[in-house]
Amino acid sequence: MPRVPEAPWSALPREVAAVMRPELPALADEIVAAVSAAVPAYRRPLEGAFGRNLRIGVEEALRQFLELVEGGPDAAERPGREVYVNLGRGEMRAGRSLDALQAAYRVGARVAWRRLRSAGERAGLSPSTMYALAEAIFAYIDELSAESVEGYAREQAAAAGEQQRRRRRLVALLVQDPPADAAVVAALAAEAGWPLPAALCAVAAEGADPDRLAIRVPADWLVAPAAGVVCLLVPDPEAPGRRAELAAVVGEAPYAIGPAVGWTEAAVSFERARAALRLAAEGAIDADGPLAAEEHLVELLLAADRKLARDLAERALAPFAGLTESARARLLETLRAWLDHQGRTEAVARALHVHPQTVRYRLGRLRDLLGAALDDPERRFELALALRVR
Repeated sequence: MPRVPEAPWSALPREVAAVMRPELPALADEIVAAVSAAVPAYRRPLEGAFGRNLRIGVEEALRQFLELVEGGPDAAERPGREVYVNLGRGEMRAGRSLDALQAAYRVGARVAWRRLRSAGERAGLSPSTMYALAEAIFAYIDELSAESVEGYAREQAAAAGEQQRRRRRLVALLVQDPPADAAVVAALAAEAGWPLPAALCAVAAEGADPDRLAIRVPADWLVAPAAGVVCLLVPDPEAPGRRAELAAVVGEAPYAIGPAVGWTEAAVSFERARAALRLAAEGAIDADGPLAAEEHLVELLLAADRKLARDLAERALAPFAGLTESARARLLETLRAWLDHQGRTEAVARALHVHPQTVRYRLGRLRDLLGAALDDPERRFELALALRVR
């Protein structure tokens, strides 16, 4: 097992601590002034919370470094690391990058080295000790910097998690039925950092991982589990390339796209997308690739009240009940083709891949069963619906 290298300060002689101690109060003042002057983000009056926090951070860093030097090889693990983790957290909360804090660490290290070098030279410290002191100062600053990076990353993760929770609550509000109060939705959208769009569409995806999708989608899309599927709310759904973008995000999972609506009708778009996805899974809709609910409104309408649709189909197709299964299947297939092609025998024959005379024979059988219904527009419409229900 490789040996863990000792920290650079552990090799410093104890006399270095005696040289450092008298310098620390003035050194803290010098570092605070230098950071305030050299780092634009911190170039502000040092009264109030900001000044207090900056001074506490500097004084704590110097105190801990002195303790490490005094402890030598027997020094325990450095205490107080949460101070610098929290400095990183604070930078994230303040909306700044880590650049300012990293610059402050570098300025502090240079100021500390200049002052302690002068003190060491006056005290007659050897060149090798001075080199070791320089290495220890900059290694120590690297540790503080790494702790602040850790704190920044923790706060980023916490903020991202909270925003994702808000966005999931927002999805639930937008797609609930009856709709939520518009003012409540607007307030939560503002908290979640999601500008309410003029138009959106809902997408229902089956078997997708909402957490992975949330990472992959553009920043202005919403993703959340809803009603047994994953719901995506996509602003500006008619934008060029939006369908290709959606396909790239969702991947292989089956999904259906609801109609474009205003955000107040997101629940309508989601319910249609979800219903279309369900009908495709049941085989009631042919789905080869992405499914657009707007292209299957008749099927969606019939599925909205399934008992009523079944009753309609049973009544309209009752004359076929006494036939054998194969005969019933042939005649119903012919009836649908005849209705689809408006009674044009040649077109029906091509659709069914049979001879026109076969079509005429089957049409005769249909007239025997249905009588005047074939000539009544209302009854033909009822038959067309019944065949789709079936």
